[in-house]
Amino acid sequence: MKKTNNKNIALITFCMDEWGGSEELWARCIPMLKSGTSLTVYKDKINFSHPEFVKLSNQDVKLVELDPPMSSTQRLIRKVKYLMRKADLKKCRDNYSLYKFHLEMKVSNPDLVIIAQGINFDGLLYAYQCLLLKIPYVIIAQKAVEFYWPYPTDRTYMKETLLKARKCYFVSHHNKQLTEEQFGMRLNNSEVVFNPVKTRGNVLPFPPTENGYKLACVARLFVIDKGQDILLRIMNSEKWRNRPVSISLIGTGTDEEGIKDMAALFDLPNVEFSGFHQDIEGLWGNYHALVLPSRSEGLPLSMIEAMALGRTVIVSKAGGNTAIISDGINGFIADATETDFEKAMERAWEMRDKWPEIGLQASLYIKDHLPLSPETAFANHINQLLDPIK
Repeated sequence: MKKTNNKNIALITFCMDEWGGSEELWARCIPMLKSGTSLTVYKDKINFSHPEFVKLSNQDVKLVELDPPMSSTQRLIRKVKYLMRKADLKKCRDNYSLYKFHLEMKVSNPDLVIIAQGINFDGLLYAYQCLLLKIPYVIIAQKAVEFYWPYPTDRTYMKETLLKARKCYFVSHHNKQLTEEQFGMRLNNSEVVFNPVKTRGNVLPFPPTENGYKLACVARLFVIDKGQDILLRIMNSEKWRNRPVSISLIGTGTDEEGIKDMAALFDLPNVEFSGFHQDIEGLWGNYHALVLPSRSEGLPLSMIEAMALGRTVIVSKAGGNTAIISDGINGFIADATETDFEKAMERAWEMRDKWPEIGLQASLYIKDHLPLSPETAFANHINQLLDPIK
């Protein structure tokens, strides 16, 4: 039994990068949690010198690595101890991170656990440990993928875990609906939330076009999700080679070397790699439009940020994009295929004189339809869930 009114929250994040836009929702809500609430963040590996994790430490957030760097001898000793003690841990699958998380939850017994997933089921095995330990938990899904379904052997415990969560949060109605379809059940305990964006200012002046049109693909370099290979094939066509238009691939990621090799193979003079940019407004001061042929999404922050600053966006129908974009009105949208996406780029090119007007409509849509402070709404959700937990 708890001996204090103070609440303890545990959060485990499955973000593959050191830090991503998917982390901003829970991180920004921390100052708005009820007074006396403490937070422990778990992750397989943590870069403790990363500015965002330094910021968390300065807010008295405890950071715990589930799979810290260690020598081969240390790993062998750890594995032996693990194999000797794992018998009571269901579905452990020789997963030490899961085992450590289970033990951490068993010992600390937090008031609430937040499972911050990358896709809609990559953290459910961890949420299931909370269910086994009778610890209340909520689940966040930042993405759902049409072509990536749960394994048949996992469906039973995953369905139970979803249904018994205090809340299941999704970043788009598309992701919520797709999850329900994949598991064959309605999630009446679900809510749609939005991620915070860094750009909610005024529409930026449209850059000059005398030297051509500059498009930016702002996305992690990961072709399974973001589809940069589609762009390279389109830009390799004679038509796009001969137009005064260039694309900057902005970001880093797993497939950086592969995408650069593909661009080098095509010898594309109109494609460049610009790395990661922290200053989003400064970035969009120099570009005319966003191009993003994602194969899977939740609701891409790069699209929302570009629209908020008055830039035309050319995006795929992945995730929640279809709920935001009206083709030719506040952006352009197509399937994530070379043929269809090229048609959307062609429609946009034919209407390039109207890009400032389309960008203005995009900015007005974001202002009118997306909450100003999603982190406040999420903090309110968490605080309300903590209230009845005594």
